[in-house]
Amino acid sequence: MSHSHVVRLYVEAMNQGDWAALRSLFAPDAQIRGVLGWGGIEFAMPVWRELHDGLSMMLEVEDIVESAETVVVRYIERGRFVGPFRGLTGLEPTGSAYEVTAIEWFEFEGGKIARRWGARDFDRIRTQVMQDASD
Repeated sequence: MSHSHVVRLYVEAMNQGDWAALRSLFAPDAQIRGVLGWGGIEFAMPVWRELHDGLSMMLEVEDIVESAETVVVRYIERGRFVGPFRGLTGLEPTGSAYEVTAIEWFEFEGGKIARRWGARDFDRIRTQVMQDASD
């Protein structure tokens, strides 16, 4: 299985909230870095669940590039602020939608994701979801 196929499985699992499938794609000692911090899979899973449940996040692959043990993906990330999310602590969900470009960089070892970096404009997400839901 190609590394880009594994990343597509990651996207599918993330969009479906299939946490067991998502976990199975990562090496046990994987390092995951994102806007809200970094750590291993145990650090990332609660964040990803909140993204799925609180922001209704969905990823759509726009571009994917694979080279040796590395895959880089550009996404359109869409969602809606419908529940609690740690990046929006203390704010009531507005139901407002957001859309941003996101980039993730994956490094593989032994067919598993060993390192993942994610970058997105979280300030832009915050601005969009805090708009009046009637806009």
